[in-house]
Amino acid sequence: MKKYRMYQVDAFTTERFKGNPAGVISNADGLTETSMQSIARELNNSETAFILSPSSPDHDVWIRFFTPVTEVPSCGHATISAHYVRALENELPSCTVIQKIGAGILPVQVIHDEDDYRIVMTQGAIEFGEPLPEMVRNDILSALGLSLADLDDRCPIQIVSTGHSKVLIGIRNRTALNILKPNLSRLAEMSSLIKCNGYFVFTLDIDSTDVQAHGRMFAPAIGISEDPVTGNANGPLGAYLVQHQLVPVRDNVFSFRARQGEAIGRPGTVDVTVELEGGKPKVVRVGGRAVVAFKTELEL
Repeated sequence: MKKYRMYQVDAFTTERFKGNPAGVISNADGLTETSMQSIARELNNSETAFILSPSSPDHDVWIRFFTPVTEVPSCGHATISAHYVRALENELPSCTVIQKIGAGILPVQVIHDEDDYRIVMTQGAIEFGEPLPEMVRNDILSALGLSLADLDDRCPIQIVSTGHSKVLIGIRNRTALNILKPNLSRLAEMSSLIKCNGYFVFTLDIDSTDVQAHGRMFAPAIGISEDPVTGNANGPLGAYLVQHQLVPVRDNVFSFRARQGEAIGRPGTVDVTVELEGGKPKVVRVGGRAVVAFKTELEL
């Protein structure tokens, strides 16, 4: 029998029971893949992170992510949560940690300030799919309960990835965003056809200078009806906004803040930075804060 340290962490917020909850097992060495999946199913968060010892000298820590039904290569809020817990347990100073995840070997900045931590993750390679064909686009809109009139004309519907792909759907206003009631079973069916599990509906309709975008993310094919605050959606959104010249860029850097989770009572804030090279998005970083909701032990 071994005792595993198990946390519930709310990411992209400093308020308990807001933002996006993630499970974290901070000493996961010894757990089988089956056990990890069972723990993730039991916790029933959108993702649970398992912190493992490095498997080779090219990284400091190995992290695996599981939804209630499957392993995924990357997860923004669970990365924030895992490194927040690791920083707390090890009383880390500000530093850079090299993590191995399914999306590759990538740096994470741990920033110690105001007796707390802020975590900034570098996401994976930026990949843009072609705008989706009209028939597929219309099927997605129908499943989301949207019409062509709801769309922001500047925003083609396409799949974008920074390690875990999302369909990006830009709409005109927050009213339509907040009243969405998608057909989740239809979205799940379509995921196998388009080879993408997440649908991120966003709007640039804002009411303050502090936030540049609002969004909602649905991924029923991998057990996530709605994800409260999604690093792996807002990161691709940053690259998308730059790619389509929808935002001003200064000194080859675009930074913005996004809000998500408001429609389901779990609001959170994501900070995104996109670095450009040759006028194109090259590197995406996503950052945020976190708070421990509870800690316990699991004996297996």
